[in-house]
Amino acid sequence: MKVAVAGCCHGALDKMYETLELLQRRHNVRPDLLLCCGDFQAVRNEADLHCMAVPAKYRHMQTFYRYYSGEKKAPVLTVFIGGNHEASNHLQELPYGGWVAPNIYYLGYAGVVRYRGVRIGGISGIFKSHDYRKGHFECPPYNQQTIRSAYHVRNIEVFKLKQLKRPIDIFMSHDWPRSIYHYGNKKQLLKMKSFFRQEVENNTLGSPAASELLQHLKPTYWFSAHLHVKFAAFMQHQTNSKEELPKATKFLALDKCLPHRDFLQIIDIEHDPSAGDSLEYDAEWIAILKATNNLVNVTQSSWNMPEKNGLHGKWDYSASEEAIKEVLEEMNHNLKIPCNFTLTAACYDPSKPQKHVEPVHTINPQTTEFCARFGLTDINDRIQQAKDEGSVRGEYEEEEEEEEMDSTGSAEEPSEYSTDNSGLSSINPDEIMLDEEGGDEDLSTCSVDPSPDHPPDFSASFSDIRIMPDSMAVSSDDAMDSTNEELEKSGVSKQVEEKSLSERPLKRICGSENGNTGIKKIKRRNQAIYAAEDEDKTE
Repeated sequence: MKVAVAGCCHGALDKMYETLELLQRRHNVRPDLLLCCGDFQAVRNEADLHCMAVPAKYRHMQTFYRYYSGEKKAPVLTVFIGGNHEASNHLQELPYGGWVAPNIYYLGYAGVVRYRGVRIGGISGIFKSHDYRKGHFECPPYNQQTIRSAYHVRNIEVFKLKQLKRPIDIFMSHDWPRSIYHYGNKKQLLKMKSFFRQEVENNTLGSPAASELLQHLKPTYWFSAHLHVKFAAFMQHQTNSKEELPKATKFLALDKCLPHRDFLQIIDIEHDPSAGDSLEYDAEWIAILKATNNLVNVTQSSWNMPEKNGLHGKWDYSASEEAIKEVLEEMNHNLKIPCNFTLTAACYDPSKPQKHVEPVHTINPQTTEFCARFGLTDINDRIQQAKDEGSVRGEYEEEEEEEEMDSTGSAEEPSEYSTDNSGLSSINPDEIMLDEEGGDEDLSTCSVDPSPDHPPDFSASFSDIRIMPDSMAVSSDDAMDSTNEELEKSGVSKQVEEKSLSERPLKRICGSENGNTGIKKIKRRNQAIYAAEDEDKTE
């Protein structure tokens, strides 16, 4: 089947779907499925706009609300993950995933689903070390810290995904796996984004958590977005034994949805022709959610997931064949995801603007139904209980929380990633905000939207095939250009270039302790992005 993949949508659903219709009309290309790699911006109303961590000038309603209200319907099944520019209050209603509009499905904080036998996984948000070990404690109305931490990846989601044993066909993340730039045309990347050079050479660009998942899951395809530059890589994984067949991952990063940008990729994926056209739950993933349910944490307390280090009674939460069989029997072998989309907020009305509406913490009926069906904890209900008991954002007494976590995780263990709190302030300076994302790269190296003069070239190149070591510490030598031979092996249908994400916090010079009068020192990468901002007004 044909799968379309989009980068940062930024709420421009009309433009995205119109481009798909253009492909069909002019080139007879009709995708069966659309995947979006974050910054989807499922904004329903003015309150949702205030839950997006973007400068005020980028708080535009865009067109999602028309699909939410039923005025329009997505012409193709759309599955997406969250990024760092989202209506976090809306997506937070669906921590395990669910429908944000008819035919538009959100994967949740992390999730795995099936479509026509193709197994699709993803993780939402971006990596920040200072929030990685916390629970999902945020809820609206957000403050200057929680409006950003709400979309930061947590270790519990990575831990759940690492329990997967069965093969994954497609995986999505918003930010890039660290080190992936060493497996593609790095010279071209640095030519287009020269301000990435220092972080690329230091191997600090990208998410270490995503790299860990890439090494563990070894999916056939991995798609990302976030940096607004196109990129392809081909990574050959190490085998754990002589009997294990070698595996490789085809990585693609997508550009943002803008006029004259080729922001869509079309790939051909082998599927099960006997499978139905409905989106389905994944039995192994459901079994893992059930097994890890006691690890749910809605506090700001930091702790690591269970490990085989002598400190935990249990560390393996993977799903046994028996557990998977039990899930199938519970569902009578009917894995179809119910079409139970429900309106949970008023929809934007252009004729009656309401600029001062405050967001509220909402329990979504889809999540309630999902948790009841599989015996899971409704994270939002737990947060609400904590608030009702007089807790502040889910904070409990420190001693009680540490005692509770000793049975599963540990608040005393050192984090597997360095924890840098230098960016903790009223802003997160190391995040690429919309205000910082101008980056109009040299468009002579990028293809344009499909047109009679520019038919879509559905061939893609992958280069620099190397073995990924366990440590992810790879050579920093420049990647070789891709070959036609690898093109044929890849099966990907569009040429892309490379892109990466820096997760290094910026230094701040503050005139006071709380940093309110501080002045940002902007690293070279962001200086270049700011310089390009005026050339790129449309988000």
